Amino acid sequence: MPAMARFEDLRSSLWDPGNRHGVRPPLTGRLIAEAERALRVTLPGSLLDLLRHQNGGVVAAEWDAFPTSRPTSWSADHVPFETVMGIGRREEALSMLDSPYLVGEWGLPTPVALISGGGPCSIALDYRVRGPREEPSVTWFDAELGEELLLAPDFRTFVEGLASSADFA
Repeated sequence: MPAMARFEDLRSSLWDPGNRHGVRPPLTGRLIAEAERALRVTLPGSLLDLLRHQNGGVVAAEWDAFPTSRPTSWSADHVPFETVMGIGRREEALSMLDSPYLVGEWGLPTPVALISGGGPCSIALDYRVRGPREEPSVTWFDAELGEELLLAPDFRTFVEGLASSADFA
């Protein structure tokens, strides 16, 4: 298993500096309040720390996968984490504000807030166990197969467990 990264080191190195796809304008208190109202959850502080550095976008190749404890529909040993949904509205990329629609469209359980994925395979903040005002776990969903897998007990632990998909090739 790859070595774990420190959260503080990932604030700037998480993002692919050469790719601006999905990057939204800087995060503001108003956008955070709008997102938490729309999603009916409290977003984790560690996620907001990352989004204050860059509001969504493509993840650097060093951090674009998360190792799994069992095979998924994606791979025998990991799931992709190629993008992070930012907060805000833009037509060319999905946003966390699209979560309510996508969760309904794919029949995902609630309350969850999608943070990565562009189809039926997604990574989400999962509020089902602790409730919408507490720190969520992070879960992988494959809506087409009805599959889900707990990835990490919280977002910070999830980020610190990220690795390069090349490590799994």
